[in-house]
Amino acid sequence: MAISTTRGSVPTDPAGTPLDTAVLDAALSDVGARVSSWAATSPAARASLLDRVLQDTLGAAEGWLADACRAKGLAPGSPEAAEELFAGIITFARMARLLRDSIRDIGRSGRPRYPGPVSVAPEGIDGQLRVGVFPDSRYDRMLFARTTGEVWMRPGVSRTDIDAGQARSYRDPDAVKGISVVLGAGNVASLGPRDVLSKLFVEGRVVVLKANPVNDYLVPHWERAMRALVDAGVLRIVRGGAEAGAYLTNHPRVDEVHITGSDKTHDAIVFGPGDDGARRKAAGELLLDKPVTCELGNVSPIVIVPGAWSGDDLLYQAEHVATMLVNNAGFNCLTSRVIITHAGWPQREAFFGALAQTLTRIPTRLAYYPGAAARRDAFVQAHPGATSIGASGDGVLPWTLVRDVDPGRVDDIAFNVEAFCGVMAETALPAASTAAYIDAAVDFCNSVVWGTLSATVLVHPDTERDPDVAAAMRRAVAHLRYGGIGVNIWHATVFALGATTWGAFPGHPVTDIQSGTGVVGNAFMFDRPEKSVVRGPFRSRPKPPWFATQRHPLPVMRRLLTMEVDPSPLHLASVLTAALRS
Repeated sequence: MAISTTRGSVPTDPAGTPLDTAVLDAALSDVGARVSSWAATSPAARASLLDRVLQDTLGAAEGWLADACRAKGLAPGSPEAAEELFAGIITFARMARLLRDSIRDIGRSGRPRYPGPVSVAPEGIDGQLRVGVFPDSRYDRMLFARTTGEVWMRPGVSRTDIDAGQARSYRDPDAVKGISVVLGAGNVASLGPRDVLSKLFVEGRVVVLKANPVNDYLVPHWERAMRALVDAGVLRIVRGGAEAGAYLTNHPRVDEVHITGSDKTHDAIVFGPGDDGARRKAAGELLLDKPVTCELGNVSPIVIVPGAWSGDDLLYQAEHVATMLVNNAGFNCLTSRVIITHAGWPQREAFFGALAQTLTRIPTRLAYYPGAAARRDAFVQAHPGATSIGASGDGVLPWTLVRDVDPGRVDDIAFNVEAFCGVMAETALPAASTAAYIDAAVDFCNSVVWGTLSATVLVHPDTERDPDVAAAMRRAVAHLRYGGIGVNIWHATVFALGATTWGAFPGHPVTDIQSGTGVVGNAFMFDRPEKSVVRGPFRSRPKPPWFATQRHPLPVMRRLLTMEVDPSPLHLASVLTAALRS
């Protein structure tokens, strides 16, 4: 979840702290001394470490949240603080708990037990299989009513392959042991820590996490939350900028690198910077010759299927899409960037009227991430008719909507640049029917819009009852080349659930890496996933607490954190009671 720029420009890297190679060498030495012992650590011992992480995260949460709000200009106790608590801390705690439960399963039966079912994916390729991974408990069913999650396997993976491929690092730990350097993201507080969990507990490597200079103020809170892993010697957290990152990634003791950043950051690391790096990339000559996994951003499309929506439907989905834009002030790789509509949808203008009205009710935010004003200016210069909504000034940028981008202008900035601020665009596609529009929208997403990380499709259930539309929706889910797909629910849910996989659609060559390679999350530890799909209700009642228009979501999120750390009927009742009052 980080900056992804144009196919030709390079983002500004925040200035890092002075390079201290002694500190970096010591970190590598410390975790390197634990490589073999970590590989030999039993599932029971690993699960025990995660128990400690959960309790320590609960203890660290208030200080962690306070510092994150201060850095992002969020008022303590505000709805925006609830958003920060959810994305920055709760999703990390959920990931830790799910991995702990999977590791306990490994200790009992040799692999994580997923809920299922396993079935052939409609419209998939060559009998492609999908695995039900959510809901996994009665608590999930209550907290996420009418929501399901699946992991789709790559074509050719058999039913036997699914189970045999799980938890590979636990069956053959010597084959994967080593040191992984994680270059953390600077936007969402949970990203670096979640990447640490994936590398340690799914892939079996010890970790040095380098914090991004934008949010390295969180290091003390991360160290407190993950104290058990630091004390065990399998994790060290360091600070520094690009020079520290280059030193670590090129260090001979490092076996593997994970990057959350931009495709340009990836290319600078893998091929080198400047003209020499461009020459190496063109020739396919790697400067960094070791495995690299990465999550590198996306121009996230939101496909709106035309239908007869009620006034309440229009308002709900306007709030839904507005939330996708304003969450974290737009500094997410999964922010809504391109809204795709049917040019003939009679309610198109009504929807955008509701969206504009919704955005006027949501306070603008501090543009804390470096370079945001310049990126917004580039969009406004390309589209002088862009609409600005809300206050600006003193480091605050307005929400910005670019309407009616010509879909034939495939080189338009709106389709090729992840704005990484509070900017999104809209384009309208002509089509003879709703089903034909869905097919055209899928093709547009796959062939024009940059990136393959995540996408959302919104379709009214009455519209989907039409057999032609239902068939087109099945084709859409099967053919969208994105690693995370939301149907009637923001694709960010794919990231948040943890049981689903999070990463780019597989298959990008290193010379055209786009949204990256590899996955994180993946609590059931599948080895050949293609994508994850989450389906939700067209309208939820009560409205989800993560909606930006909720009035009092913080009590809900505080109780949800406790629930994620220690699921129980009492904690569930507490969350639901708070949700009804929010």
